[in-house]
Amino acid sequence: MKATLKNYHQAPRKVRLVADMIRGKSVPAARAALLFLPKKSTPAISKLLESAVANSGVTPDSLYIKTIAVNKGTVMRRARPFARGRAGTIRKAMSIITLELGTNATPSKKKARAKKTTVKKVKAETK
Repeated sequence: MKATLKNYHQAPRKVRLVADMIRGKSVPAARAALLFLPKKSTPAISKLLESAVANSGVTPDSLYIKTIAVNKGTVMRRARPFARGRAGTIRKAMSIITLELGTNATPSKKKARAKKTTVKKVKAETK
């Protein structure tokens, strides 16, 4: 239930904005969010989500986005003329997007136990 998109021609910083919007959501909610996001990377992430759903072989209603990671890929280097006859390098970063689906409709989260201290214990410790 994994899908990977390698060498996507957009900087990881820009793609992470879309990835953060759908992380932890159910597949139908993620599809709805991607439908209305006005970012360049939304069609690519939407296609990647559909590929992961097809890889799972399970109904999309019972799936959620377990992890989505956007890492730095290869860097294209281009030259651009600068002042006084010099040339500067332009770095065009690419992204590697990895998406993994989980089978529960609601992801299980561990509840952190808070330490319970009574007022009597606090007063006893201060004496």
